[in-house]
Amino acid sequence: MKTLERLIENTILASRWVLVVFYIGLAAALLIYALSFAKKLVETAGQVMAIGEADAVLAMLGLIDAALVGSLIVMVMISGYENFVSRFDQAGDTQLSWLGKLDAGSLKVKVASTIVAISSIHLLQVFLNAVQYDNSKMMWLTIMHMTFVFSAVFLALLDRIMSQQKNPEASDKHI
Repeated sequence: MKTLERLIENTILASRWVLVVFYIGLAAALLIYALSFAKKLVETAGQVMAIGEADAVLAMLGLIDAALVGSLIVMVMISGYENFVSRFDQAGDTQLSWLGKLDAGSLKVKVASTIVAISSIHLLQVFLNAVQYDNSKMMWLTIMHMTFVFSAVFLALLDRIMSQQKNPEASDKHI
């Protein structure tokens, strides 16, 4: 019976390596998205003299949005691998000292914050192009954005409560 239990436990632990397929897929998606970003950048640069200031701002917001999405992908890849598969061997390197600093709870808060930033940029783009949208669509986009904001705040609050429960002496410093 103990042998069967050990076999099941080893199988379950080894199954975490299946996640590597997802992280490699995200790396491929990041490459594809980088190509899309480069295309947008070249198109924007080619039109810079012909477009107005508002269109230039919208184009820059689109590029910032793309950079945030790329950062989100990297954050999920690295933190997910670190938390659920294996530690990076280079984590002791001074340039990579930030590796291993995000636990699953902190990652959720950072992902939610990034989603709020992406949503903010998209909403700003909509408001700058308000003539192209009806009021109902703008209202629903605002409601969705506020839902993202409240979710991020709630996740951050939960993460803070959980970290205080894990480390009670740290909570005394915040009081």
